[in-house]
Parts: sequence; C-alpha cells; structure tokens
Amino acid sequence: MRITQFTHLRLAQAFVDYMATRGVTLRIEQEGGYTLWLDDESQLSVVENELNQFIREPDHPRYQAASWKTENTDSGIQYVRPAGPPLKERLKEMAGPLTIGVSVASILVYLLIALGGYAQAIAWLGWPKDSMQHFQVWRWFSHVLMNFSLLALLINLLWWFYIGGRIEKQLGSGKLFTIALISALLCGFAQSRFNGFWFGGLSGVDHALVAYAWLHAMRDERSPLNIGGGLMGIFVVWVVLEATGVFGANTGLPSHIAGLLVGLAMAFVDTRQKKR
Repeated sequence: MRITQFTHLRLAQAFVDYMATRGVTLRIEQEGGYTLWLDDESQLSVVENELNQFIREPDHPRYQAASWKTENTDSGIQYVRPAGPPLKERLKEMAGPLTIGVSVASILVYLLIALGGYAQAIAWLGWPKDSMQHFQVWRWFSHVLMNFSLLALLINLLWWFYIGGRIEKQLGSGKLFTIALISALLCGFAQSRFNGFWFGGLSGVDHALVAYAWLHAMRDERSPLNIGGGLMGIFVVWVVLEATGVFGANTGLPSHIAGLLVGLAMAFVDTRQKKR
C-alpha cells in the first residue's frame, strides 16, 4: 500500500528508520520522488499517526536516534531496501477493474479454447452466424474475448492493458467501457462482412483505443492520454501492410480499419468543445 511520497531521500529514510524501531517495515521506491510502501495494511493506522507527527517535527532528535539505531546496532530490526511495489499495487496503478477483468476473462477463454478447441468457443461466444443467434445479445461483444493463438493473446492484451488501462485510470471505467462496447460491436460487424462469424480477439478494440488516445491528446492540450504520434503511426503502418496483402488474405483488416475510425470519431466527439 502506498503511504506517501517525500522529495528528499534523507527525510524518507529517517521516517523508515523510525518506523522500524516501532516494528513497522516500510519500503522506499524512487518514482520522481521517494515513495513509501507498506506491505502489512493492519499497521496502517500506526503509520498514519506517526507520519502526521513526523511531518510536524521532522528534525526531532528521536528520528536521528532511530537512524543511528537501525544502522549501527544489531537490534534485529531489518530495513527493506527498495525492491519495487508488489505486483498487486503495480496492477492497481496501471489499470482499473475493467481492464483487469477483460484481461482475466480473455486468458480464461484462451485456456478453454486450448482445452476444447476453436469450434466450441465459437459456438458459445462467436459472432451471430444466423438469425436464431441474433437475439443472443452477448455474441455481439463476446467475440473480443476469443484469441486463437498465444501470440495473438499476448499482443492484444499488451495494447489493451497499456492503452485501455491508461484510459480507465485517467477518464474512468465508464469511458473505457463505452469505447470498448461500441468498437467491439462495429469492428465485429465490419469483420463479419468479409469473414463470416469465424473471428475473434481484441485487436479491433485495441486499434480504437489507440486512435482515441492519439486524437484526444491532439485536440485537447490538457488531455492525460498523450501516447505520442509514434504509436499511432505503428498501427497505421500495420493496417497499410495488411491492405497490401503482406500478411496474407486472412487478417483482421476490416476490424482494424473500423477500430481506427471508431476511435477517431469518438475522440472527435469527446473533444469537440476543447480549444487548443
């Protein structure tokens, strides 16, 4: 759990050493400043009380004495040096519940595909193949959870987590949900016009997310989604290569083009009142 951040290492170290004498282990992580992390959340109230006292009088002799004690005596107290925050904390900082939930669901579906085969996954989650399935509403969206190779799964989740996670953390779960839902529907429709119902994966949604983040930052100077033009360029070049047939005929080109257009359109609408 993140406790606070100090500008100066000396202050951070002094508080860590003092809390060690109280039986509380804190870690320091350099993240612009010096961030303190607590692994045992049951000690949070103790840490918060002592932190308030420390902020009021950081030069009190008891903190200097604690530093001498932890560094120069064999008191049995261990100071844990920076090793980075736990994985759980890293995930919380990078992404929200929707990003993580879709990632977990995609992994579980891939495992089911590995065990039961593609046909079974298509039968349960695939795009509607006839009028009888049109009323099975989940099919219009659940196709994004199906990845038919480990490489596709890893690439799709990489971009979903990196861009989708940023959008969710900065603009909220509702915004990510809206982009993902609309792009899943329209990208699936576009792909089905060319490949029937035999397709799946997050790649179309990923293209929408990248396009959305790029244009959002271009049109709003205060946008927290600045991913740079390089990433958008990579996705555009990839689509162009797909269009030339470099990767063969069986690609997600229709879905990817639709994703880019959906992302651009949604970003344009969301920033239409912004002034650069």
